[in-house]
Amino acid sequence: MNQILRPVARDSVLKIDPYVPGKSSAPGVDRIFKLSSNESPLGPSKKAVTAFASVAGKLEDYPEGSARRLREAIGKRYGLDPDRLVCGCGSDDLLHLLATAYVGEGDEGIFTTHGFLVYEIAIRAAGGTPVIVPETDLTADVDAILAAVTPRTKIVFIANPNNPTGTYVNMAEIKRLQANLPPNVLLVLDAAYAEYVRRNDYTAGIEMVSTCENVVMTRTFSKIHGLANLRLGWAFAPSHVCDALHRIRGPFNVNGPAMEAGIAAIEDTEHVTFAADHNEKWLGWLTEGVSKLGLKATPSVANFLLVHFPDEPGRTAVDADAFLTRRGLIVRNVASYKLPQCLRMTVGTEEANRLLLGALTDFVGGRARA
Repeated sequence: MNQILRPVARDSVLKIDPYVPGKSSAPGVDRIFKLSSNESPLGPSKKAVTAFASVAGKLEDYPEGSARRLREAIGKRYGLDPDRLVCGCGSDDLLHLLATAYVGEGDEGIFTTHGFLVYEIAIRAAGGTPVIVPETDLTADVDAILAAVTPRTKIVFIANPNNPTGTYVNMAEIKRLQANLPPNVLLVLDAAYAEYVRRNDYTAGIEMVSTCENVVMTRTFSKIHGLANLRLGWAFAPSHVCDALHRIRGPFNVNGPAMEAGIAAIEDTEHVTFAADHNEKWLGWLTEGVSKLGLKATPSVANFLLVHFPDEPGRTAVDADAFLTRRGLIVRNVASYKLPQCLRMTVGTEEANRLLLGALTDFVGGRARA
């Protein structure tokens, strides 16, 4: 037997493909418009910036360990019991904690074909087996999910709206999914983009968490609140799930400046409304413009658009990505999401949106590649 001469990570960990974020640079280009990470084009609330700066003189102090004031502010904003809220270093932190708490060796976790890449990472990191189920029209299919459930299933992740497709599952279907899942299977509704959705048949999941023992909703401050750099997220969950998460989360998993900025951001509803209005206007404008160019755009309710390109030499998603990059327009290649002929484009400022559509017009028209 060969002697092992160094520590070796678990097989489930070594099977993980590391998460690769969207690119943020374009060598040789003077001015960049980053439309690859679904960041807010309007930035954070000025009140959040002021609150963040107010903590600069206390960086030597540990933050309050339970994020109590932040949980109270979130609870007040949404009418929730702060004791049923758990905050984390981004919603990614909470997704990992949920998998760690409920998935072990031999267990299975379900997500859909084009679901958020972190789900598979979290399931494998916990020692579980990822089960990927097909979608219908780039949308999570409740019947397909239910058909994939086995006695080993412990968790189901659904991004609603989904990243990178921008599609969503309506309220009736989400309720049907929960009603037909075994009661010991945890349903995680990742509602990172919920604030952008303006559809009467949509639910972020608050009502379901309030009445069900096996549903968790996660949210983030990275998108509409414009605090991506601070890594701040929260979960609303049954008390027994909160208890489990508190047992394994880091004792200071939310830093003080992030908490103060988060409190100010959640209270500044005017800024949130302004950001949502901006997104609704320009998402529709981009969708219409892209469609007029003869390119397919998946209908989106989030702050980005999934654009499909033909599999033809010189006209592919890779070609378009390179062309846009030369124009200083950084978008997201989503081949890692099994969408090799698509690019995901964040709704930007008015200037960025107009430049993006203009560049796409030039690309489709075959104009000079510069």
